[in-house]
Amino acid sequence: MSDVSADTSALLRKLGVDIDPELAALALTHRSYAYEHGQIPHNERLEFLGDSVLGQAVTVKLYRENPDLDEGALAKRRASVVSTVALAETARRVGIGEYVRLGRGEELTGGRDKDSILADTTEALIGATYLSAGADAATGLVLRLIEPLLADPDRYGAAIDPKTSLQELAARLGRPAPTYSVASDGPDHARVFTARVAVGDVAGSGSGTSKKHAEMAAALAAWNTLSGRA
Repeated sequence: MSDVSADTSALLRKLGVDIDPELAALALTHRSYAYEHGQIPHNERLEFLGDSVLGQAVTVKLYRENPDLDEGALAKRRASVVSTVALAETARRVGIGEYVRLGRGEELTGGRDKDSILADTTEALIGATYLSAGADAATGLVLRLIEPLLADPDRYGAAIDPKTSLQELAARLGRPAPTYSVASDGPDHARVFTARVAVGDVAGSGSGTSKKHAEMAAALAAWNTLSGRA
């Protein structure tokens, strides 16, 4: 397997940032890859930094642009935008998964589309941008990434609790209650769950490292489809 599945510079162009190539490569290095390549550095420290930068940028934007919202409402909106599900969706939109450096086990079990890996890598890229290009560039990256979520207030609830949001939307539209089915594959230490949810003639599917995460991903996919029809 090659060190990087695609040219990192192409991803940086998509993100609209110009950062140090070594930092970019580090941000894209999952611990499973590091373990298989002599315990080289991986992206978890950058993820830690990026999580803080993300939270601050989102908090400031929500505070400034929503003067009528109280603390509870602001906290709920922030939580939904920075949730694992929301960040993973953002990463899929940009195509981050194809650039992640994964170990063989993660590669074989669908790691490029796991919510946790996608969300963590997104935060690591934000951290790398902060170190390489500064706070303003990192904030700009965050705001570009989350803009689609902020532009659609209905997505706040769906991103943080997609199963409840799907159930409520189905009831509001007079559709049947969602029904879920889940299958799993892979060894016990690296099991991947795949869920499918049906709401009448609307269906959604998703995968994750647990039954819960797979159902959440499937519910969000179905919610997207159903809300588009509504």
